[in-house]
Parts: sequence; C-alpha cells; structure tokens
Amino acid sequence: MQRASRLKRELSLLTTEPPPGITCWQNEHGLDDLRAQILGGADTPYEKGIFNLEIIVPERYPFEPPKIRFLTPIYHPNIDSAGRICLDVLKLPPKGAWRPSLNISTLLTSIQLLMAEPNPDDPLMADISSEYKYNRQLFLLNAKEWTEKYASQ
Repeated sequence: MQRASRLKRELSLLTTEPPPGITCWQNEHGLDDLRAQILGGADTPYEKGIFNLEIIVPERYPFEPPKIRFLTPIYHPNIDSAGRICLDVLKLPPKGAWRPSLNISTLLTSIQLLMAEPNPDDPLMADISSEYKYNRQLFLLNAKEWTEKYASQ
C-alpha cells in the first residue's frame, strides 16, 4: 500500500512539476511499469535527441531501486547496448548509493546528468570509454550520429 501511494504521489509530482527536459508516465500495464523521456541536453552530443526509458518499479520500492534502462540506443560509455545504465544510485549498497529517500525524479535527473557528463572510469562499454578519454572528437562525432539516427523525432 505504501508503495502504491508513494508512486501515485511521485507520478503526480512528475506530471505537475517535471524536472526540465524530463517526462514520465505510467505505461498501460499498471503502476509498476513506467516510461520516461529525457531530452538530450544543450551543448552535448545528445542535443535535440529524445531518449525513451523503461522504468520497472520493484515490489520492495522504495527500499529497492527501480530498474531503469534506455529503450532508445545511445552511444555512451556508461550505457550498454541493452540500455542498461551504470550509475551508483541505481544499485543497492554496499556497491550502490540507492536510498529510500531518493525518488524516480531524482534518478531521471541523475541519468540526465550522466548523459551530459559520462564517467569513463566506471564504464559498461570499455571501447566507448577509451574513445571518450583519448579521442573526444571521435566520441562526440559518433554520439551525435547515433542521436540523429535513433533519437530524432
């Protein structure tokens, strides 16, 4: 019950006061299946891209973090080809930094920030990570290309 009322409150807040560049809504399958869109930030290779994400809310939420993955392919050192995201707030301690005080809005904002500022030292995609570190121009070119190919409306 606590989970349902918290999710309703979070979704209502995401609808009335969404973080800039982020939208989130319930998928038709029920409360624990959400969709989100993140707009690529200005001055990033993802600019003008619209990235779709799937959010699966576990039974134990908020004591367990939601499972979030990109549905839109994205060229990024911390996001793999299955859309999985390497981000500490998406994992439980001791390896992760998830806390019940965090919410879906915070997570989506953190993902948006990760898009703008990749963490090449904790990569899911080693090749993209080394490209980001040692050949930034090529990385930016590839990321822009993927954005135009997969995330343009």
